Amino acid sequence: MAPRKVFIKSPLGWLIWGSVGFFFINLLGVIGTVVVSSFGTEWFDGWLPAGWTTKFYTTAWHDYQVPNLLRVTLQVALAVVSISILVGTPAAYVLARRDFPGKKILMLSFLLPIMLPPITYGIPLATFIYRLNLGGTLTGVIVANTVPAIPFVILVLSPFIEQIDPKIEAAARMCGATTRQIFIKILTPLIVPGLLAAALLVLVQTVALFELTYLVSGPGSNTLVVALYYAVFASGIRPYQAISAMAVFYMLTTLFILIVALRYVNPTQMVSQARSADSK
Repeated sequence: MAPRKVFIKSPLGWLIWGSVGFFFINLLGVIGTVVVSSFGTEWFDGWLPAGWTTKFYTTAWHDYQVPNLLRVTLQVALAVVSISILVGTPAAYVLARRDFPGKKILMLSFLLPIMLPPITYGIPLATFIYRLNLGGTLTGVIVANTVPAIPFVILVLSPFIEQIDPKIEAAARMCGATTRQIFIKILTPLIVPGLLAAALLVLVQTVALFELTYLVSGPGSNTLVVALYYAVFASGIRPYQAISAMAVFYMLTTLFILIVALRYVNPTQMVSQARSADSK
């Protein structure tokens, strides 16, 4: 307890806690401004709007076709998660268990779609997708979002697979198990925390990914974040309260996904299981 009190009373402790508090105050201020704006009738001067109403949520729900946007967003997110897990898991296994020339360069290449701004490789990717006649389609949006998702899954799962003792696989082979049986019945249950963590991160990333979706989406394949961009910057006059209501719909969607995902994924359990596997 003594070191903690000294840390809090030290200038560095006050600076850290002050920075954290400043960050959360600004975050709550931004979110609060959007929420209050979505319920306000007029808000030109003063701390609060002149009146309150919920009609702009109805306006945004119908005018921007929010139900269809939510359906497309969930379809894209779930498809990207499924494809990235199916492709990324075997690739992570190979990189975790095999040594071959150029392995480090290959691992470094997986970092590029995550480290680089999506717009840098998004334009060539969008050009390729349009040449395949997939531009403006749901399939094209899924393909574009899968590009950064698969490397993300590989980088998350590789440490989980490396922590599993290879002797377990060798024992299973001695008992007559095939590679497919070892992968499905032995390795998969052991890396469930990693799979859930990768799925959660890819799900949130896909819902929030704007650049790649914007470059390849069309009228029937826009996700919620792209529709929000069009609502703000497209030509025409729209009530800013309805746009704020759209932003609230987007925030609630992301929050709902996080709550549902964290219902099944416990970060504390993942860390503890990883440590226990590493100690073994």
